[in-house]
Amino acid sequence: MLMHMINRPSMKALIAFLILGMFHACTYEYTHDLESIKQEVIAAEKTFATMAAVDGVPLAFSHFAAEDVVMLRGKSLIKGKREMKDYFALQTLTDVKLAWEPTFVDVAASGDMAYTYGPYTFSAKDTSGVMIADTGYFHTVWKRQPTGEWRFVWD
Repeated sequence: MLMHMINRPSMKALIAFLILGMFHACTYEYTHDLESIKQEVIAAEKTFATMAAVDGVPLAFSHFAAEDVVMLRGKSLIKGKREMKDYFALQTLTDVKLAWEPTFVDVAASGDMAYTYGPYTFSAKDTSGVMIADTGYFHTVWKRQPTGEWRFVWD
């Protein structure tokens, strides 16, 4: 009955419209609010830095690292959260202070990866009580976790 109500040119137009709609649905890319995501990443970075200052570097790194984290320390790569915790457990420095602030953030178009960089300052006492200090620039790569939280995967 419905077929008799729709004339042939209208039926062809409807079919063409449906086909075009399907192609559009297949090629449509979800656009994220990248500025909001940048603010999320900056907030995570700042919370990470605050936690390092208040609760200590090992605890902050453990909290904000993804399970598959990779860190470059000296000329060695530390791979995975377990190795990272072992690395911090072996450290003999005392009075460690690490501060940093992101001055740049960018986010992947997909909204699930980001990177930050900015200046850092580091100071600590070695085993003989001598104060050591360093300044430079950090670079961190962040990945949104299935829970929605941001965790770093490269430092």
